[in-house]
Amino acid sequence: MQLEQKHSGLGIASFILGLGGGLLTFLVFFVAGIIGAANGGEIDEESVEAVMIGLFLMLFVFLDLLAIGLGIAGLMQKDRKKVFAVLGVACGSSSVVLSGFLMLLGLMA
Repeated sequence: MQLEQKHSGLGIASFILGLGGGLLTFLVFFVAGIIGAANGGEIDEESVEAVMIGLFLMLFVFLDLLAIGLGIAGLMQKDRKKVFAVLGVACGSSSVVLSGFLMLLGLMA
């Protein structure tokens, strides 16, 4: 007789952080684009808006990195379902990679 496995709590936390952090990261990029467009295509690097965008971006990328770490820990748990851990690692990783790509794209422009 085989007992049904439970979902990993770390995996669920990873998925929530990865999805939430990713969505909030791209919301920050969207707001930065709106502010930049309103100011003629550039943002003053020493303005309050630019500093807040940078702080929020670092916070949300940190959440994505935390999601990746929790997802990896969830994958290491025995006798637990791995679905949410895999989704959390995938969401967090894709968000970090796409954020880096958007930052490089912004530097080249």
